Amino acid sequence: MKPKFLGTAIGSMPFTDPDYAVKVSTTTIKDCPIWPQLPRLGMNEQMEVQYSEGLPAVVRDYEKGRMFFDTESDYFDDFATFYENYMVAMDPDDGTGDCSVMAISEEFSKGFYAMEKVLKANAGKLPCVKVQTTGPCSFALTIVDENKRAIYYNDEFRDLITKAMAMKCRWQIQRFKPFADDVICFIDEPILSAFGSSTYVSVKREDVVAMLAEVIDAVHADGALAGIHCCGNTEWSILIDAGVDIVNFDAFEYGHTIAMYADSVKAHLERGGMLAWGVVPTSEIIREQSVETLEEQLENVMDGLAAQGIDKQLIMEQALITPSCGTGSMSPEDAEKVFELTGKLSARMKEKYGF
Repeated sequence: MKPKFLGTAIGSMPFTDPDYAVKVSTTTIKDCPIWPQLPRLGMNEQMEVQYSEGLPAVVRDYEKGRMFFDTESDYFDDFATFYENYMVAMDPDDGTGDCSVMAISEEFSKGFYAMEKVLKANAGKLPCVKVQTTGPCSFALTIVDENKRAIYYNDEFRDLITKAMAMKCRWQIQRFKPFADDVICFIDEPILSAFGSSTYVSVKREDVVAMLAEVIDAVHADGALAGIHCCGNTEWSILIDAGVDIVNFDAFEYGHTIAMYADSVKAHLERGGMLAWGVVPTSEIIREQSVETLEEQLENVMDGLAAQGIDKQLIMEQALITPSCGTGSMSPEDAEKVFELTGKLSARMKEKYGF
């Protein structure tokens, strides 16, 4: 796939009406709309909670608005059932591929089902549609056990979470595959912006790469493209080493950082990999932006990468346009402007370069 400035977005949106959220998505980023994650509808639609159905020993405390894993509970049978279901679906030799045991219900994602309804009603196929799943690293480093220790440091649960997220990716891809020529699945890993910090000094690079690679392989098993979204600065070569197709980064605040990994990025692009330039800011700064200002910023950061010895034509052909992050914490008005400018910038760049 050569996206040639295809416009898409990150999942979260600040609306409370799922149908309206889908309308914003499908009318602004028409060639690759997203299903909307709607955290303002309540705890079930928050980033990790939304993907927690079917996980053993998970406790959702709605009164206190938190979720944790009770590792002191008797979870042996539930673990055994999970791994039996995993092998039935995911065994590389004779797995069925049916990941519906890890489905996300409407109770946890009203936006997914609102989007599916619109896709079913659509007369033809879309060029592309995007789904998303919380990444295993962000999930496991954010959610804690009963002693408030990140569940990442429990090897049993870390493996379970990685496999569960892989199945949730496949389930979404399978549901939306009939409606688009291509499906993109983003693995959202905001926590990787803190990789290497003192907070996560014991998190090993090779473990992160292995966890990401396992989820990426699952996405590829259904013929979809795997992207990883990280909205801060990180060691971008980690994502590339994990085998991701699309590296999505904040190109408004951190656009220069991608050039620091020019060798890895060049190899990534030359083997068909893509960069999703998150050049549309998701803060109040959006109020000051226009297609022209964003075009200038995008050209600057692409030129900065090209100056490291990478062919700009290759950069452009393998480029997507996205917001820098999700819009879930923005005002609805600002979020709509983000989506509007993402779509317009995509169209402007396509026209400018004859794509």
